[in-house]
Amino acid sequence: MTKKPNIILICCDQLRADALGAYGNKICETPHIDSLASEGTLFENAFTAVPSCVPARATLWTGLNQWHTGVLGMGVGQKGIPCDFPHTMAGELTADGYETRLVGKSHFSPLRTPMGFEKQELDESGRMMDQEDNYRKWFRENAPSFVTPDDHGVGWNAHLSRPWHTEEYLHPTAWTMTTALEALKTRDRTKPMFLNISFARPHSPYVPPKHYFDYYYNKELPEAVCGDWADVHDNPKDAKSTEAWRGNMTKEHIHKARAGYYGEVSFIDTQIGRLINWMKKYDGQEYKNTCFIFTSDHGDMLGDHNLWRKTYAYQGSAKIPMIVMLPHSFNQHVEGTVDNVVELRDIMPTVLNIAGTKIPSMDGEDLRPLIKGEPVSWRAYIHGEHCQCYSYEQEMHYVTDGKYKFIWLPKIGVEQFFDLTKDPSECRNLIDAQDYKDTISIWRNYLVDELAARDDGLTDNGRLVQQEKSYEPISPYRDKRYITD
Repeated sequence: MTKKPNIILICCDQLRADALGAYGNKICETPHIDSLASEGTLFENAFTAVPSCVPARATLWTGLNQWHTGVLGMGVGQKGIPCDFPHTMAGELTADGYETRLVGKSHFSPLRTPMGFEKQELDESGRMMDQEDNYRKWFRENAPSFVTPDDHGVGWNAHLSRPWHTEEYLHPTAWTMTTALEALKTRDRTKPMFLNISFARPHSPYVPPKHYFDYYYNKELPEAVCGDWADVHDNPKDAKSTEAWRGNMTKEHIHKARAGYYGEVSFIDTQIGRLINWMKKYDGQEYKNTCFIFTSDHGDMLGDHNLWRKTYAYQGSAKIPMIVMLPHSFNQHVEGTVDNVVELRDIMPTVLNIAGTKIPSMDGEDLRPLIKGEPVSWRAYIHGEHCQCYSYEQEMHYVTDGKYKFIWLPKIGVEQFFDLTKDPSECRNLIDAQDYKDTISIWRNYLVDELAARDDGLTDNGRLVQQEKSYEPISPYRDKRYITD
């Protein structure tokens, strides 16, 4: 009997795809992630259907779309990730004999909800101060007296940036990998392992170790892009908040924020280098029998279109990296790149297929045929959304295949359409362009069909219906579970 493969799922928080060298960034150095991509399959059009932490992770861990997880965003009408899904990725693997561990951020609530994992060692970035997570306990026991992880003074959702205030090894990104390596060293070798390494960065605060901050601060970095439609977000009053969701900041301010963000990304890449180097040197056979998957829950606007943070349909927020490197022991041909549109929900069925574990019924699709270059019927688009979070203006729905994107903002009745092949930065809104009229109609109808099936008052006789500010999008599965089998 062939030994089941180990699976290491590396997930970053708030990492936009174009921050990586493998996705075309010429400035941000990510050699170890790029190496995984060169040996595996890079998905060029990977998106998160609900671009904020909790709802994105709900789709990741269940293989369900956002309507069926019941989590349509973080904000109006929503709750946290339910704790009683009948099937989760870790739960199915645990039942199939895998040792399952999560290191880093879970964002499950209440803290330490198992979600199918046998063991969790958590860094929740101080979000749950009523209970001490593993990182904060370790920091308290190992840092100099009177130093805390928060002494940098930057808020959890701030657009400010500065170097990490104490020793590099005390940074949460370093702790996450050190703890993950300890998990590999002490694992039960009679079982295959599923290890989720979940970095809480590059989510703000943008406070990488000094070397990484200085390296990018002293470089010329890409400037923020601004579309012909984005003046609406040039709001000086909103921009004064250190946790602003919109506002036209100075070039110097954006440069500093991006230096911190890129520094966080490169520091994560360094930690992935620690993992790969250790496995190759000390656990070579297991390395050859390990599948690596790299992704993130959503991106970060970083000032593009006068926007910050996430929850938006735009590329900086909704487009994510997704890289799958099958075990070398499989000795299979793989496609270097795939341009089919994929989503976080597709990771669970893919992982279970790789593990040889039975796949329950779910909305996600197994990526293996795409990875192997086999003919397969694939979805034409994905539908994404986010409820009201920072403002009613930004509640949104979108449909895309990575080449075109149609966006609807239901509470202000605004439509947008972008030709991503010609305009990957979404600088020109084509919604009124006559030469795109027929194409726009096709994409609008995709969204109408998705929403009409919900029978939630969002459509009427084939039209999108603008919503009142008081409208709260609520899935019927918010308070009960969607049963697939």
